[in-house]
Amino acid sequence: MANPILNPGPVDGQRIGLFGGSFNPPHPGHLAVSLSALRRLRLDWIWWLVSPQNPLKDPNDISDFDERLAAARALVRHPRILVSDLEQRLGTRTTVEMLDAIEPVLRRGRFVWIMGADSFAGLHLWNDWRLIPARLPLAVLDRPGFAQAALTSPAARTLAPWRLKEHNAACLPLRPAPAWAFLRQRHRPESSTAIRRSRQSAPVVLNLSGK
Repeated sequence: MANPILNPGPVDGQRIGLFGGSFNPPHPGHLAVSLSALRRLRLDWIWWLVSPQNPLKDPNDISDFDERLAAARALVRHPRILVSDLEQRLGTRTTVEMLDAIEPVLRRGRFVWIMGADSFAGLHLWNDWRLIPARLPLAVLDRPGFAQAALTSPAARTLAPWRLKEHNAACLPLRPAPAWAFLRQRHRPESSTAIRRSRQSAPVVLNLSGK
């Protein structure tokens, strides 16, 4: 009997993008990245993998997991984007641990790891980061102000021999790892960090009416 934890959606022979992150909070920019990746990589599905905890971030700066998951599901109303609590159910805490756990699933489909340029710029700080591009192709989506940092990062320099030209990005799901492409896109103003800061700085309104 198939393990339900490892079956968040259709897999066999499908072209699937894995979009991991804390989504703290999720916003339309995340959705825009997904829609761009769906079209340009010719994907059948994208799985949003909401992380219980980002090891590189202060735990006190991460909202409750259930709240982030619910917010992501409320935001996404697309028939080919699935918001999953896979990492929470697996009990993994790093991307490599999660990929190890779903290896049987990875062998059944054509998977691509989707990430923003801001994340790619710091990929070399992730736990066992070299194992990620060795496992599956990467699609790096441009983010405002991060193109230069991403394309000159340690990860970009290490993976330079395996970079595809942007117009060949649709081939990524069919390429053996390592392979990656940098995809420029229309910039969106949304930022999870900016949203959190605006919430923290919002004035407190006191109800003095007694009602």
